[in-house]
Amino acid sequence: MPAMHAFDVLGDPVRRRILELLADGQRAAGEITSIVQDEFGITQPAVSQHLRVLRESGFTSVQPVGARRLYAVDPVHLKEVDVWLEQFRRLWEESFERLDEVLSKMKKKEEKKHGRKDK
Repeated sequence: MPAMHAFDVLGDPVRRRILELLADGQRAAGEITSIVQDEFGITQPAVSQHLRVLRESGFTSVQPVGARRLYAVDPVHLKEVDVWLEQFRRLWEESFERLDEVLSKMKKKEEKKHGRKDK
């Protein structure tokens, strides 16, 4: 399979859901398949394909345990996504800071109007 960019992998709602299911720890492939089939109405082979994409792109690891295959999130590529997003974080942090300033001014105005200071 050709190398996929992280956002190509994460752009698919089924793969994002699988990662969400794995966020709390390992799950068996059969359990993942059952949940995803119920939620998305796709076939077992389609779920297997999504699991393969996640595995081959490095977002998950798989450990055979007897006849079961246990999947887990491999955080390395998620960290790469986080590093990329860091450049944009300042944009929403600045928005929150401006919102805090506006709310603080509104609170002071309200306190002045009512002649009291609520702490």
